Amino acid sequence: SSDAVPDLTPRERQALALLAEGLPNKTIASRMGISEHTVKFHVNSILGKLGAQSRTEAVTLATRLGLLPL
Repeated sequence: SSDAVPDLTPRERQALALLAEGLPNKTIASRMGISEHTVKFHVNSILGKLGAQSRTEAVTLATRLGLLPL
């Protein structure tokens, strides 16, 4: 169904939570101990899985789906 919650990896969920704080990739990278390139990879994967066009939309959709706390 279209209401199915996408299966995000633990790292994607971690990146998503930091995205929700409005942090730039560079900050997310340092918080997660990974490269900015890897953050971009995670973000693109999150956008794809959620069917979102932007970081903001991803956070909105993820909150609606219960992937993020309100």
